Amino acid sequence: MKTIFKQLLVILFAFCASSTEVVFAQKLPVKNIVLVHGAFVDGSGWEGIYKELTKKGYHVSVTQQTLLSYEDDVKQVNRIIDQQDGPCILVGHSYGGAIITIAGNNPKVAGLVYLAAHAPDEGESEADNGKKYPSAYKSLIKGDDGFDYINPNNFPSDFAGGVAKEKADFMAVSQTPTKDSVFHAIIHNPAWKSKPVWYMVAKADRIINPDLERLYAKRAKSKKTVEVQGAGHCVFMTHPKEAAELIVEASKGSQ
Repeated sequence: MKTIFKQLLVILFAFCASSTEVVFAQKLPVKNIVLVHGAFVDGSGWEGIYKELTKKGYHVSVTQQTLLSYEDDVKQVNRIIDQQDGPCILVGHSYGGAIITIAGNNPKVAGLVYLAAHAPDEGESEADNGKKYPSAYKSLIKGDDGFDYINPNNFPSDFAGGVAKEKADFMAVSQTPTKDSVFHAIIHNPAWKSKPVWYMVAKADRIINPDLERLYAKRAKSKKTVEVQGAGHCVFMTHPKEAAELIVEASKGSQ
């Protein structure tokens, strides 16, 4: 009888220890971060956030989608997500938000962070949402070849407000023309309905109406919404520390 009792105690102890390990593991922060850029730029703009996160021990991946097709951009981001060795936090800026709204359905994605980014609902497109909440900028040029770009003369003030002038001027002449059709992609099965969300509003954004950003955050039931006073559309570049802090919070709260 004593032998059976001892065996039961051993089994019970092993079960409790195993359960404790599981609970502890679930509370560990997600260490993989995937950063998804938006239209007219490439992944180099994430350098400041990359440095902030890697200093804290995070594994950071930066996507380089082509901006030629919404469907292909989602596939390219999913390719990077699939390369992660565990769960990840998916971060999107601007049009990148529309991308992560679908790519976020990948099972490896534990949470979504939107930085002045679009988060369309079922049946919506970011272009249509922009009509409901008009932007302040008027510098978008639509080419006859189906590609859009921002007038370089207005790029620093409209798109890159707050970025150092020399850097903003370079971004203006090196911008990546973006296929107009990507802005009209209709969203189906938005991931923010099933994944936790964190949102950063750029209060002086001229590309996306800040009120539209607030709408996105509210209906996605953002766990935390940060509004950055005076920040333009490139808040991810001008406020890398604040953005990184929000991403870190997401990594800790997504489990």
